[in-house]
Amino acid sequence: MPTTGERFERVVAIMERLRAPGGCPWDREQTFDSIKPYTLEETYEVLEAIDKRDWNELPGELGDLLLQVLFYSEMAKEQGSFSIDDVLDRLAKKLVDRHPHVFGDVQADTSAEVKRNWEALKVEERKKRGQAADEAQASAKTWPSILSGISSAMPSLLEAHKLSSCAAQAGFDWPNVEGLFDKLKEETAELQEHLREFPAPGPRPESRGVAGSGRQVIPEDLRLRLEEEVGDLFFVLVNIARYLSVDPESALRKMNRKFRRRFQWMEERLREKGSAPENASMDMLESLWQQAKQQEKPA
Repeated sequence: MPTTGERFERVVAIMERLRAPGGCPWDREQTFDSIKPYTLEETYEVLEAIDKRDWNELPGELGDLLLQVLFYSEMAKEQGSFSIDDVLDRLAKKLVDRHPHVFGDVQADTSAEVKRNWEALKVEERKKRGQAADEAQASAKTWPSILSGISSAMPSLLEAHKLSSCAAQAGFDWPNVEGLFDKLKEETAELQEHLREFPAPGPRPESRGVAGSGRQVIPEDLRLRLEEEVGDLFFVLVNIARYLSVDPESALRKMNRKFRRRFQWMEERLREKGSAPENASMDMLESLWQQAKQQEKPA
């Protein structure tokens, strides 16, 4: 029976073979940029399998995600940047350094203490990076922002959650959840105020038919203000989720699946009658939607 290490070495060797002369033409053509969309896709498929508790599917999805790491590492080795060994060494060092309560003399008996230690260690790491930058540039001696480690390339809900969490760690937070609901009302009122400038007859759904048909023309300055206000609403909702220890990305994904499931149930009922949503009245669609909700409730 091969060991875990032997199994890992085998997949690394397979990746090398695929990228080598005479390997797979598609794999050999790929670049860091061309692989990025697959990395995001595979990440979401891992999350999907977890949400569904599909333990039979999850190993395969995790393998697909690991393939992304191997792919990037092999391409980096080819250009002389780093290798999978560097990735593993850096990961091992980070795990040891950030768990001094396991590998050192620091005391941490609860997960809350572990989290506080983890955040303190990350602050020290940022300071060290700032010192290194100062030595390299001998100019302004400023510490990096506490938000500097949060990538702006991640999904916006996740980024908002991480930004607000970091700010909260520094003490910039609402004192209670009631303050968040007050902020939600305030942002809603501001959005409604801007809607008074909306061209007559006011906001309305787009027409049925070709996507985008019937779209109202909105002055660009108003569109930008509405976009900003809607963004403010989303950010407050993300903070409410954070305050309640709810992952907003996961919550929205589950809502998306619930909507998909119910809408497809409606489509099936209409298909049985020889119809389709675009041919049904709004009253019929609303009635079916309520039925879809009812049939999901436990007996």
